[in-house]
Amino acid sequence: MSKRLAIITILFFSMSLFPACSNTSIQTTEPWKVGLIVPDTISDQVWGTKGYKGLLTIQSTYNVVRFFEEGIRSKEGVITTIREFQSNGVTLVFGHDSSYSSIFNEIAEDFPTIHFVSFNGNATESNTTSLNFESYAMGYFGGMTAAYGSDTGHLGVIGAYDWQPEIKGFVDGAKFQNKDSVVHVKYINDWDDKDKAIVALDNLMRENVDVVYPAGDGYNVTVIEQLKDQGLYAIGFVSDQWDLGENTVLTSTVQNVETLYKEAAKLYSQENLPAGNLFFDFQEDAIMLGKFSPLIDEDFQNQLNVYIQKYVETGKLPEEE
Repeated sequence: MSKRLAIITILFFSMSLFPACSNTSIQTTEPWKVGLIVPDTISDQVWGTKGYKGLLTIQSTYNVVRFFEEGIRSKEGVITTIREFQSNGVTLVFGHDSSYSSIFNEIAEDFPTIHFVSFNGNATESNTTSLNFESYAMGYFGGMTAAYGSDTGHLGVIGAYDWQPEIKGFVDGAKFQNKDSVVHVKYINDWDDKDKAIVALDNLMRENVDVVYPAGDGYNVTVIEQLKDQGLYAIGFVSDQWDLGENTVLTSTVQNVETLYKEAAKLYSQENLPAGNLFFDFQEDAIMLGKFSPLIDEDFQNQLNVYIQKYVETGKLPEEE
């Protein structure tokens, strides 16, 4: 468990001074207290960083004291951290990983004054909520872009786990764009293992792959840097990774994690955060595509944006029209 417990108190000015700052139900002189735990680090530039930015989003909107802990992987570590949070009066806890969902379900009864929020899991208790990205469509549109941008017709995916819906979406979208596309998928069974990801990338390059979707949190920056060195292409994951190389990253499948934090905090502040599983997609502005590389011409970009808008309006992907 990390030795660091960061506590930052933000006391906003009174509502009389800033009447337009908030429309929430909880407007007391006393701040409410929010905790965040992450399994690795908030400095990974991808998933962990997004979680921390989500916490900052809450800070910028509400009168809160916020706590966070990094490197919390085990059930014992979670319980110890939650006890620390509880002793400091925390009543809302975000566990920034799907693995926390089952742990929260197990311990929720022991901490009835805390509402637990996890991501991409299955919340089953009266004080647990899971915020879930519907990620099939983002993978689908990323796959379409990859197939369009490929010169060889061979695309690669370096997936963390075989249950990721964005990977199936990527394969289906690539096939819709170019029925002759060949998609090679490698799983490393870990969100962060850079060494395994590089081995998988080497294997993909031997199969004539020229566009790779590194669908994992801790290794995708490393993979994209390797692709850049080789003059190959990538589809970014979770964050808009265009800034890693506009001639390398064709686009990114972006998850606006901050949107989910803000929505959960709003519902909590209104004493209306439901238990169970909540789902978010393009329609809620929780998912989007990032910037396009100048290598992707505007005609394709415009057509893809039309498909995305139709999906927002109807819930139907291009192949379903």
